[in-house]
Amino acid sequence: MSTLNVNGQKHTVDTDPGTPILWALRDTLGMTGTKFGCGAALCGACTVHLDGEAVRSCITPISAAEGKKITTIEATTDGRDRVGSAVHAAWVKHDVAQCGYCQSGQIMSATAFLKSLAPGKQPTPAEIDSAMAGNICRCGTYARIRAAVADAARALA
Repeated sequence: MSTLNVNGQKHTVDTDPGTPILWALRDTLGMTGTKFGCGAALCGACTVHLDGEAVRSCITPISAAEGKKITTIEATTDGRDRVGSAVHAAWVKHDVAQCGYCQSGQIMSATAFLKSLAPGKQPTPAEIDSAMAGNICRCGTYARIRAAVADAARALA
């Protein structure tokens, strides 16, 4: 048995401690916003926050999450997360999503990146590209992703 703090709520999961967070979220807790992509931490579709840091949930075991806070895409859509709300608004404004499969991971990476910046700091295009480099978009919406991240940063300033 493991106790996980997911989006501010405690959940007890009866699964092997080596089980990746992704499967505890999707299969045990029914939280399907976090996507399975490659299973090898190469594509970023499974990105969640672990104590505020973007991590790949497909390779991070639940044992690494005990005593820490897991934040999923679901928590960035309820209006309580100022940065998440700004990112979502920018995503819509810039019509980022095409097929949409990678978007929860992209949004989670963008949100963690913007939260890591000093208040009011405007990231350069190179900084945005570096922060988002681990997220693959098969539709190739990288220019729109970069524009949305920059726009969200301006909205937060």
